[in-house]
Order: sequence, then C-alpha cells, then structure tokens
Amino acid sequence: MEASVAPSLGQGHPSVAMTSLSLNSEIQQGQPSSSSDPTIHAPMSGEERFKIVRSVGEECIQEDELLNLLTKKPQPICYDGFEPSGRMHIAQGVMKTINVNKLTSAGCKVKIWIADWFAQLNNKMGGDLKKIQTVGRYLIEIWKAVGMDLSDDKVEFLWSSEEINSRAAEYWPLVMDIARKNKLPRIIRCSQIMGRSEQEELTAAQILYPCMQCADIFFLKADICQLGMDQRKVNMLAREYCDDIKRKNKPIILSHHMLPGLQQGQEKMSKSDPLSAIFMEDEEAEVNVKIKKAYCPPKQINDNPCLEYIKYIILPWFNEFKVERSPENGGNKTFKTFDELAADYESGELHPGDLKPSLAKALNKILRPVRDHFSQDPNAKDLLKRVKGYRVTR
Repeated sequence: MEASVAPSLGQGHPSVAMTSLSLNSEIQQGQPSSSSDPTIHAPMSGEERFKIVRSVGEECIQEDELLNLLTKKPQPICYDGFEPSGRMHIAQGVMKTINVNKLTSAGCKVKIWIADWFAQLNNKMGGDLKKIQTVGRYLIEIWKAVGMDLSDDKVEFLWSSEEINSRAAEYWPLVMDIARKNKLPRIIRCSQIMGRSEQEELTAAQILYPCMQCADIFFLKADICQLGMDQRKVNMLAREYCDDIKRKNKPIILSHHMLPGLQQGQEKMSKSDPLSAIFMEDEEAEVNVKIKKAYCPPKQINDNPCLEYIKYIILPWFNEFKVERSPENGGNKTFKTFDELAADYESGELHPGDLKPSLAKALNKILRPVRDHFSQDPNAKDLLKRVKGYRVTR
C-alpha cells in the first residue's frame, strides 16, 4: 500500500510534542528541529530509547525485557491494529499519532494492522467487507493529515485480508495451533478485545477472532504489542503461548491508556453516541459544543474527562496548556505540567468555565489540518461522505 508523507501542518503538528521526549530540550515550541544540532543525530542509548518508548504505555509487561530489547535491537517491530468500524475519534487519531511518533523517534518500526477481516468477523459495518475497507482508507487519510510521521518507511499499513491471503500457509497453521493449545473459557475471556463481554452469546466467528489476533503478533514478527489496555488479555495469551511452545523471546506488552467518554460515567468513547467523543473531522462549532456539554465537575481531578483530554492529548502535543481568562478570574496562565494544572483545578483557582473554552481552542488547533484535508482533497472528501452514510453496527 502506498503511504505518502504528511504535508507540513504548521502549529498543529505533533513534532512539537516530541520535544519533551527528545534529547534536545533547546527546541522551541512550534519550531522544527535543526539538522545542524549535533544532538539530533547522536545515537540514543538503550536507556534513552527506553524512556521514550516506556512513556507510551500505562502498563508494560515486562520492563526489563523492553530495556534489553531496546539496548540490543536497532529497529524493534511494534504492532498495533484496528478494526475499521466507523468514524475516528480523537483517541484513535491524535493519541495514536503521538504514540507512533514517539516509537519511531526511538528507532522502532511500527506495523499498523488494518484488521478488515476481523471487523467482518465482528459484524462491523454489517459485515460488508467493501464498506469496512472504505472505512480503513478513510482512517489512513486522517493519520496522514494529522501528522503521523510516515517518512522513511517508519510506519507500514498492512491489510489483514491481503497479508493473510498472501501467506496463508504460514498463518492458518499458527491460528490452528493456538486454538488447539487453549480451552474455550480462556478464549472467551479475551472477548473484551472485540468490545464484547464474557456474558454475551458469541458467534463462532467471535471465538475464532482471539485465536487470529494472537497469531497476528507472531505473523507480523512483533517485538512489542502496542495496543490499548482493553487488548491486554489477548496479548497475555500470546505470552502464554510462548510458554506452551518453549519460545524464550516473548512479545512485550505496552498498553496505552484508554480515554473515557465525555459524559459522566462513560468509561470509553462510543461511536454510537456523538456527544461521548470528539471525532477527527468534527467542525469547530461541534467541538465547542461537545466540550461545553462535557462532564467537568469543579475541583474534581479523578474521573474528569476534560482533564484527561488535557493530560493525554493537549500537554503531549503542545508541551503546555494555555488558559485564557479575564483578569478578575486570575488572568491568562500557561501550565507546563499536569501536576501544576491539577493543583490549580483541585484548589478551585482554575474553574471549568475557564478550562473548557481553552481546551476546545487547543483541540480545534490540532484538528484544523484534518478538516482542511477533508474539505480540499477530493478523495478524502468522498471517503468521509461515504463513511458518514454508513450505519454503525455491533
């Protein structure tokens, strides 16, 4: 699949976010790194690479294995996969871009598995493979536009249907062996990876799904599984399978944080509830309304989705969060760390009425290049129109 390099995106580009993780603290916000700076090309130590890669995950299994890998292997392979199942929310778009750019900056190769067959198995888009593949192309367009670093083949998009068909003799015996070595209750415990509960009545296809996802890790020769916390159980299944087959080098699990929905009590964003998430091509007014209506109780740090957006999206992207407010309310203030922000918010010095408009403004700055791409590029515009017309199914 052809993957073009993303265009220059000005202030909204996440290269800014990388400065806090790069070894060059002299880079100023909004300025690209200088090729004349000798620190840019100096090889990183294993510890320096570990610091960057480890920052991607909320959990790492195991840290000593990750450090050893990054010390010894120049270009480890990281695997992430997604079902093309509808419009892309900001966690899948921006958080994934931040994480991928961190990984590639540390010398990793990232393989993004476009799991079209898996979406079909899981009845996404009514099981219509053509629609699923249209959604997959739309998602790739977003990552190009938002600023995922696709230069020098650092990132490879692979369609599961094409790869499995081309190497079927390698893939299916592996799936069969994983299925043969596991009891049905262990496979059912992985149902969370499909957005299902263990209590649901699963189809036979949904029993096959975890065995295939486990096989993907070995099929793609992944050193690191970089997926969300909701995918942890199948990644652990892959490590258990290594014990079964006496394989010493197990895939390292690096699970990223899952952003909650914007409404009270929503543990995850929902594509079926438009108010639960910011979507990547939302118009500026839509973003403003969604953030205005978002759950953001005063003085409450935990279970506050607006603060999570700042912690996991705004601060990593811009290295700061600017609050604009009247002098009577304390005047403008720039926060450089989440702890600093949390202290002001918990004390009441920072009010939701001032935080929310500043959050919406920062989000719109990030999303502007994506909106421009989907309004100006004929192919992207057509893809978005088709995807918006599809009915989301479970």
